[in-house]
Amino acid sequence: MTEDPSALPPGVTMTLAAIAATGAAPRPSGETLAVQKQRISDGIVQQLSDKTLATQGNWELAWLGLSPDNANMAYIAKGPSSQFAVVVRGTVGNAIDTVEDLDVGTVVPFTVGGPSPVSVSKGAMTAFTQVVAMTDESSAAGSGLVEALTSLLKPAQGATVYVVGHSLGGCIATMLALYLQAQTWNDSPQFAVSTFAAPTAGLKDFADRFNSVKWALYQGYVNKYDLVPLAWAGLDTAKQWYPSPGPVAPPAVKDLLTVIKGLSGTNEYVQPTTAFSPLNADYKAYDPKVLKSTTQDFLAQVAFQHSNSTYLKLLNSPVPAPAPVVDSISPRVGAPGTLITITGSGFDSESMVDFGTVPCVPPNLVNDTQITAIAPDGVGVVDVRVTNDLGTSPAVPFGQFAYGGSEPVVVTGIVPDSGKLGNTVTVNGVGFGTTPTVYFGSRTATVTGVSPTQIKATVPLPDPLQPKTIDVRVRVNGYLSPTVPVDEFTHTG
Repeated sequence: MTEDPSALPPGVTMTLAAIAATGAAPRPSGETLAVQKQRISDGIVQQLSDKTLATQGNWELAWLGLSPDNANMAYIAKGPSSQFAVVVRGTVGNAIDTVEDLDVGTVVPFTVGGPSPVSVSKGAMTAFTQVVAMTDESSAAGSGLVEALTSLLKPAQGATVYVVGHSLGGCIATMLALYLQAQTWNDSPQFAVSTFAAPTAGLKDFADRFNSVKWALYQGYVNKYDLVPLAWAGLDTAKQWYPSPGPVAPPAVKDLLTVIKGLSGTNEYVQPTTAFSPLNADYKAYDPKVLKSTTQDFLAQVAFQHSNSTYLKLLNSPVPAPAPVVDSISPRVGAPGTLITITGSGFDSESMVDFGTVPCVPPNLVNDTQITAIAPDGVGVVDVRVTNDLGTSPAVPFGQFAYGGSEPVVVTGIVPDSGKLGNTVTVNGVGFGTTPTVYFGSRTATVTGVSPTQIKATVPLPDPLQPKTIDVRVRVNGYLSPTVPVDEFTHTG
């Protein structure tokens, strides 16, 4: 395929797709859909104006629609030289959720762009229908997507409309592009399609319908080691992943992939043709922290390979500023009214703090890596999370706050992280107290030494029903440490 030199580079369209993930999850303490939509809008405006990104600050938000259940979102951006982008958000959940939630066991007719219906998955049709029906009452261009795009195109000459999406957004973009291309437009704009990591929307007749259109440009980029684009036409390939240095798919993952593949039943899904070579063909881009042959590491690597940031880096493009991240809080134990310091990154003057599902009084921003906040009324153990216009920080083990009682238990490392029956290992972490119980998978280990941050333990007999690599977890004072990649231990005997 020979690209028009005036066409948008894939780094630009992938940046527009990545920006669609802004503020996707609601604030933990709850917020109305209108408040979340405004927060998403503010965050997108902020990122579109960022001159350091591939979009170079040349794009403006013109319309934004959010479905009533927050399952789908799309926005229209106006760029330079009569260029427009209709951008569809990908899934809010993880990569496995994407392929499980598309409801591919049932196909329904898609009656757009040709004389006869073609077959798409029921899940894809549901998402497509939501996107087309969304409105933006605050838009000066018009409330509906087609109405707004019609208004925006009126003064433009020789316009090109890019329909863009990553992940589920890319899947829906193929349907939406056909829908928009089939509408009646006064000025006959050109339509281009740019998808990244897109699972298949439909069967061969849908792919043929899509491929029959003479698009101004079709970019269909995939990371060779991304699981999601293999749904639903190649999931067995992932059973042989990952190449050295790993992680190699354990039996549990292979079983999971078999189950997921079976969701499509007798339907044979087909990806639209693309002339582009896959990205990351040499597997030089991988997360070095998750390389062990465990379900946890494999799925974490799947998430890394599918992420917006990985695609942008593979395209040699800058990554937008992430949502806030909480690294730790101090103290991690206290009563309502306790002043705590939150350390992390991405904090700003708009940041809000929640203790579990309870908001605290407006926090005090020290700088972009530190916030102080007063613990609100609460009980038990809660996650402390920070929300601003770019999104919400994920829950992390060192971000847990305990109302009374003892400090939450977290394992931070195992030294050595492999060995055999009878070997002594050091379990590092916090909150170990004086009488911890240590588990190697399902087996209880003998503890030979304890401090608040270290435990000496003897490797027990491995459970023959469990894999060789297992999680080492610590129970003390009612707490059981959460599973994390750094707590993994491999039996070598």
